[in-house]
Amino acid sequence: MSSNSSTLKKWGNKEKAQWLSQQTIKRSYKDEVLTKVDQLSKHFTIHQYGSLDYSVDNAPLSYPLFAIHSKSWDENKPNILITGGVHGYETSGVQGALRFLETKALDYSDKFNFVVAPCISPWGYETINRWNPEAVDPNRSFSTPSPAQEAATIMAYIKSLDASFLAHLDLHETTDTDNSVFRPALAARDAIELDHWDIPDGFYLVGDTQNPVPEFQKAIIQNVEKVTHIAPADDKGEMIGDKVEQHGVINYATRKLGLCAGFSGTKYSSTTEVYPDSPKVNDENCIHAQIAAVEGALDYLISNS
Repeated sequence: MSSNSSTLKKWGNKEKAQWLSQQTIKRSYKDEVLTKVDQLSKHFTIHQYGSLDYSVDNAPLSYPLFAIHSKSWDENKPNILITGGVHGYETSGVQGALRFLETKALDYSDKFNFVVAPCISPWGYETINRWNPEAVDPNRSFSTPSPAQEAATIMAYIKSLDASFLAHLDLHETTDTDNSVFRPALAARDAIELDHWDIPDGFYLVGDTQNPVPEFQKAIIQNVEKVTHIAPADDKGEMIGDKVEQHGVINYATRKLGLCAGFSGTKYSSTTEVYPDSPKVNDENCIHAQIAAVEGALDYLISNS
């Protein structure tokens, strides 16, 4: 990244308001997420952990937030945290978390307790957006104090549980609009110039530089590879500007950067990255890739407990 202060100027309130005025509702959080959460209540405990309250077009807008817990919580089992929709536009993260609960979670109920927050940024889900209405990226906001109520609310809730977690899977996507829409908006908002990189064609993982757990990441990649293709490194041996540490894996300083996967302080953590714009996949394949990532992580933990 470089800065050119002579030609670039950071956004103020006027520019942020102009950006917000251009955002529109494109799909329904109630219909596509909350309806499915309600249907899980037979086998899981549903907790409303807060709500997000905004003013958009001078009108109040409120979104209830839900976490799904194992119904028969056992203090002797390790706890697993799964988060989705930190970036609301990353559809398979939300739907993958829900589908895992619908189809696979009970298969692991004798081994683990689960807490799943499937859609941390519902306004972003509805507007297919990376940011929240204040033009803040929730997945750079998992710090204290947090500049994003999406991050602050889930962090406060997890802290209130007074439970330790063995692993945290944060389900994401990398899309073509990262380069065509969201990174240009970031450059404009912060008055910076951004290096260009190609979007990787395939699934990959982001581990933690301070705690990379390479065998854990490898097990996830190997399981995902059964259902979809893994992104190759570019000609520099990188993906999205970072060194590929092993097949399909790069590492970030997750806590320093305020990423969701870093806030929980787990022994095992990983951020999944599905590429939904590949000609090799469809929506269902992307959802199955997210589920395979979670299963690969859980199977590894069972084998190495």
